[in-house]
Amino acid sequence: MISNNFSKTVDLLHRAMDANVVRRSVIANNMANANVPNFKRSNVNFESELKRALDTEKQRPALELTLTNPKHIPNWKERDYRDVQIRRVLDYTSTYNNNGNNVDPEQELNLALENQMTYTLLVQAESFEFAQANQALR
Repeated sequence: MISNNFSKTVDLLHRAMDANVVRRSVIANNMANANVPNFKRSNVNFESELKRALDTEKQRPALELTLTNPKHIPNWKERDYRDVQIRRVLDYTSTYNNNGNNVDPEQELNLALENQMTYTLLVQAESFEFAQANQALR
């Protein structure tokens, strides 16, 4: 059970770091196109989907229906967190400039800083996990 929790934690940390690398690329693209007319910024959707998938592990219904036929529709299905993909989402709904562009450079800079701090925290968390495993092996 311990190795399973360790590998799941490390896998989740790796996935989160991968999402941060993609987010860094998306933020850089947004900033590079801040003055392009009608450019629409993108953002990354990962953490909220990952949370929903992880929540399904804990949220079994009080009454789970028994399926007697493969064509029956279950009333609950656990979602595997490993199936969650990093998605780039285009923001069509807002406009920041009169030229149709919706990139706010100040907001993007803050997002880049937050993303870098999050990545650093994830690296430290992974380092801690391996240090704990190393300590247990000694």
